[in-house]
Amino acid sequence: MLRERKGHCFDGALFAAAALRRIGHPLRIVDMHAERDDDQMPAVFQKGRLWGAVAKSNLVGLRYREPVYLSLREMVMSCFEFFYNLDREKTLRAYTIPLNLRTYDRLGWEVADGPLEIIAQRTDTIRRIQVLTPEMVRRLSLVDRRSPQAGLMGAEAAGLYRPSKGQTS
Repeated sequence: MLRERKGHCFDGALFAAAALRRIGHPLRIVDMHAERDDDQMPAVFQKGRLWGAVAKSNLVGLRYREPVYLSLREMVMSCFEFFYNLDREKTLRAYTIPLNLRTYDRLGWEVADGPLEIIAQRTDTIRRIQVLTPEMVRRLSLVDRRSPQAGLMGAEAAGLYRPSKGQTS
């Protein structure tokens, strides 16, 4: 990420976690799971009992959360209205329990690409907590037309998830 000066949300989460470690925070990331969209993966941290997050995202509203949230769920849900695809569908469905990256220190994940696949695979198997019931999903409205225009300012169009009609994840 430093060499190429770009990355995906996974790269950003790992970079943010490493930076947060340098200032004394535990190394934790959370996978926020989406339907018909890319997942989002922030590095999460706490100031006292309050949760915050640092992330890389094409969507402006998903990049940072001040440590003002009383629970991890509350922090995740603060992202709900900003988590949408190009079809204007609200897509956040679940999040994982925090994954402690210190477990992977022996593999040299901060300096080598090899261990990153192991970390990515673990985020796919770690326990997920659903944020919506099927009934809630059925009742969701679309995001207004201006929100994607504002939320995607400066985004790299080639890197955006494009849902296929009828596709589910």
